[in-house]
Amino acid sequence: MNDWIEKYLESQQRLLASIDSAQIAGLVRVLAKAWREEKQVFVFGNGGSAANCSHFAVDLGKSSSDVLKKRFKVLSLNDNVAWLTALGNDYSYEDIFSGQLQNYGQPGDVALSISVSGASPNLLKGLTWARDNGLETIAIVGGKRGPMADLVDHAIVLDDVHYGRVEDAQMTILHMLCYVFMEVEQAAEE
Repeated sequence: MNDWIEKYLESQQRLLASIDSAQIAGLVRVLAKAWREEKQVFVFGNGGSAANCSHFAVDLGKSSSDVLKKRFKVLSLNDNVAWLTALGNDYSYEDIFSGQLQNYGQPGDVALSISVSGASPNLLKGLTWARDNGLETIAIVGGKRGPMADLVDHAIVLDDVHYGRVEDAQMTILHMLCYVFMEVEQAAEE
């Protein structure tokens, strides 16, 4: 048991150490621009990534916004179960995110999607709609990359395919994207 735990922790530490800080800084600039221009930030994912999206929306919308002179406009597209199921039932599961973006998305907004596989059809359709309609697109994906990595304006590919480790690393990145606005003076102004 101890060997397994040590190997897991070693693998997680290697993955975290491989994250490119310049890429994170690039995403901070995207979010800061959206904040300055009062644009909407949409986040969406499936499964554990969906939970990470909800967590991110809370942290950016509440905690980061608490220390800024105005608030982030952020929405997790995973959080309205009635809407998700209506779109899935009446259209298809592939439409659950693109259908919401059709109601809310405007040019200059940001669409951020996270996935371990990078290949989920509903995420791809949401990001495609976003890209085709002038939203700035971001994907944080696992080592398989999937089509998401090549579809977006900004991609972070995490060098692992283990779902737990990738989802933990995604949340680390999402936390950095929130805490930078709480802990680095003028981060939103840059």
